[in-house]
Amino acid sequence: MTGSKQTPAAPAPTALTVRKQSHVVEIAFDDGAAFSLPFELLRVYSPSAEVRGHGPGQETLQTGKRNVELTALEPVGNYAVQPHFSDTHNTGIYAWDYLYWLGANQAQLWEDYLQRLEAAGFTRDSGRDTIAAVDGGGHCGHKH
Repeated sequence: MTGSKQTPAAPAPTALTVRKQSHVVEIAFDDGAAFSLPFELLRVYSPSAEVRGHGPGQETLQTGKRNVELTALEPVGNYAVQPHFSDTHNTGIYAWDYLYWLGANQAQLWEDYLQRLEAAGFTRDSGRDTIAAVDGGGHCGHKH
């Protein structure tokens, strides 16, 4: 058969544990891979339109997420989970293959994120969310 390609089945999760004290989600897959994904990494790499935009170049740099908590983790069918974060973000649906990709590429993703923060003049502790929390959160920064 010329021209047809079989894509291998994506690894399926065999265990998923939320570790609130250490701020990580541990996930193991049926191919033997296991990852410990920090809540902050999950939040800043949310697959939501709010974070990724609707196309290339529309991504929004997430700042002030170092201390974000995971308040809930809901199943989505048998293919994904939907985290709820303490900053009220809950629109990202994380498919198993996306979680696997985050785990497999975690070191490079962290490095990219830290470089983007630095280039924008932020640290992991600074940013829009941190400033809003300090001034009471009632101001968006725009003049109305």
